[in-house]
Amino acid sequence: MKKKKTTQKAPKQTARKASSKSSRNTDRELREQVTYLLKGGGAHVHFEDALEGFPPSKYGTFANGLPHTGWQLLEHARLAQWDILEFSRNPKHVSPAFPAGYWPKTPAPAHEKAWDESVAAFQRDLQDMVRLVQNPRTDLFAKIPHGQGQSILREALVLADHNAYHLGQLVYLRRALGTWPET
Repeated sequence: MKKKKTTQKAPKQTARKASSKSSRNTDRELREQVTYLLKGGGAHVHFEDALEGFPPSKYGTFANGLPHTGWQLLEHARLAQWDILEFSRNPKHVSPAFPAGYWPKTPAPAHEKAWDESVAAFQRDLQDMVRLVQNPRTDLFAKIPHGQGQSILREALVLADHNAYHLGQLVYLRRALGTWPET
C-alpha cells in the first residue's frame, strides 16, 4: 500500500506568519503601554496636571515637615529625566555627580522665567524619550552598548517611575501649601 505524501511547508509558513504578526502586535502594544506610563497614564498624575495652577509665589516655598520646594522637585525631575534620556541615546554622555548634580542649588528659581524654561525642557525631553520608545527601530530589550546591562525599556520604566514618584511629591506639597485644587 502506497502512503499518501503530505507536505508540512504550508502550515509552518502560516505559523511563522501568525507568529510574526503576533510579535509585531506585542511589540506595538508594549511600546504603547510604556508610552502611556511615561505620559502619566493610569494611576499616575500627568505632569501638566501636577503643575497647573501652581502659584509662582509658592515655587520656592517649603511646607512644614516636607523636605523640598516645588522648584526643587521640578528641577530634580527635569535633571534626572534629561540624564536618563541622554544616557539612553548618547554614548558620550557624562552623568552629573550624584546626588548634588541632580538637585538645584537654591529652593526657588533664579529668575522669573526659570520655572517656564524648566517646564519646557522637561516636556521636550519627555517627548524625546517617548519618540525613542515608539520608534520601531529601537530595540527595547538590547543592552545599551555604553551601559552596564541597561536597556531602553529599563531606562523608560525607571524614568516613568521616577517621574511618578516626584510628581506625587509635588501634589503632596501643593496640598500642604493649600494650592492643590481639592475636588
